[in-house]
Amino acid sequence: MSVFRSGTSILVGLLLAFVFSVAGCTPAPPVTEASATISMTDGLGRTISLENPAARIVSLAPSNTEILFVLGAGKTLVGRDEFSDYPEEAVDVPSVGGGFGEYNMEAIVALQPDLVLAGGINTPEQVQAMEDLGLTVFLISNPLDFDGLYSNLEMVGTLTGHEGEADDLVDSLHNRVGAITEKLAGAPSLRVFLEVDGTDPTAPWTTGAGTFQDYLIRMAGGVNVVTFDGWGQVNLEDLIASNPEVIFYSAAPYIPTTVESLMARPGWDVINAVRNNAVFAIDTDLTDLPGPRLVDGFEAFSRGLHPELFE
Repeated sequence: MSVFRSGTSILVGLLLAFVFSVAGCTPAPPVTEASATISMTDGLGRTISLENPAARIVSLAPSNTEILFVLGAGKTLVGRDEFSDYPEEAVDVPSVGGGFGEYNMEAIVALQPDLVLAGGINTPEQVQAMEDLGLTVFLISNPLDFDGLYSNLEMVGTLTGHEGEADDLVDSLHNRVGAITEKLAGAPSLRVFLEVDGTDPTAPWTTGAGTFQDYLIRMAGGVNVVTFDGWGQVNLEDLIASNPEVIFYSAAPYIPTTVESLMARPGWDVINAVRNNAVFAIDTDLTDLPGPRLVDGFEAFSRGLHPELFE
């Protein structure tokens, strides 16, 4: 029976070809379905759909801006938050505010974006306000580990039609993390203190469990001497009692701390890290912005803790 049907199909096909040739025309190409709608769940648990990959994007977080450029989607960026200054090309994109003030909603709407990429720094209320203006907003949550980072990269790749570039980047970062982790295998654990803000040296700000900074320290073989979760201040007495073997401090143009100034602080000279000159600056862009350079931050922590393994 199947042979009969197959033979019949061939005869019908030949007959149609003959008819079209006599009529002096060619068969119309088969109708194809429209490109599949992009539909994904964002960091607020909302399902966001796009009919096509986003071509006009406003980014409200430096990490999102960096991800767009590293995936080759930088040309889709038509607006950025005030803090998005990496890579250099991003600075040429119009700012929509959001430094230490509010976003310019009128400017965002005027840019006619088909997608607004919000970040962990944005509140649900801000997202709702933009949606009320008819904007499509997708919030990228701050990752808590490298798997979360890889997922964010893949999501942005899908939203922009750069899935291949995202896959290649994830593979590259995964391999780098694996190579660094292999170097650290068997290395002893060291007590670590990370100073985020030392404006008050008697109670510096730091970060504990549940943050990416703490995750990077632990990945690098360190033991965070801070016992609380999230962000907070530690008093000098408790810091001295925890006696960190290595101290990292956040380094940025707006932070005046230096290795020399930290080591010269009253009372800090009894800490092992200070006594052994194990105090290192670490670029905040590598530890505070949840983008692909977090892997650079992981390597920086690892080199500070175990420089002998990277000679």
